[in-house]
Amino acid sequence: MRDIETYKQRLLDRQKELDVRLHNIEDQLDDEPNPDTEERAVEREDDEMLEGLGNAGKAELQQIEHALTRIKNGTFGTCVECGEDISDERLNAIPYATKCKNCM
Repeated sequence: MRDIETYKQRLLDRQKELDVRLHNIEDQLDDEPNPDTEERAVEREDDEMLEGLGNAGKAELQQIEHALTRIKNGTFGTCVECGEDISDERLNAIPYATKCKNCM
């Protein structure tokens, strides 16, 4: 029997972690640019990297929110493609997984 509450807690913990990380990224992106032209170029590169991390974090947050909705609806752990159970091994690795290993 699958322990849904354990997966739910893992998802909520990750959601909080990502929320903090995204706020930190936003704060860094809002910093005043350095007046030094060479430093500003480096900062632009850093900003691009931070934006990429932020976008990846937002995408993961969306997947987590969908997984929490599936928990609420009673469909968590069921493959959206074939309707079979997603293995615990897969859910332990990726708790917001939507597909079983055969349908990936």
